[in-house]
Amino acid sequence: MKIKTQRIITIVQLIENNRVGSQEELLTLLEGAGFKTTQATLSRDLKALKVAKQPDQDGGYVYVLPDTQSSPEEMDGSYGDFPLSGILSMEFSGNMAVIKTRPGFANGIASVIDSHGAFEILGTIAGDDTILLINRDSISRNDVLTALSLFIPGIRDKVVG
Repeated sequence: MKIKTQRIITIVQLIENNRVGSQEELLTLLEGAGFKTTQATLSRDLKALKVAKQPDQDGGYVYVLPDTQSSPEEMDGSYGDFPLSGILSMEFSGNMAVIKTRPGFANGIASVIDSHGAFEILGTIAGDDTILLINRDSISRNDVLTALSLFIPGIRDKVVG
């Protein structure tokens, strides 16, 4: 699964940083980045990312990421600051938190959280777009956020409720 997460992150970066108009172009760029994959796998990845094609100023089409209705030159780099860029929201309940992520990002982000070994965090369980974070008994939400802020600056802005 780690390779899939890395491939997804690379696809996002390639679409953000290049004018990509076809899957063949994207496959070539992916291969240049060290990912040998099939057109069918790429097609599934694009669908999971909800990538769309949008007309460009040259009369052709380019791939765009969701929530991005501008040309690649105008993109704001909303995925470029991993891992925060992959986090959509975080909501606490008792000694747990549910972190919602962009599709394909959960495993990578959970791995980053676990690898830092913060005492406040007992562990994580990740799916495709959701992470269950369990904090230790008697550790406050603020303590968890402080620990996460050390390696995910801006995480406090993602907290809901």
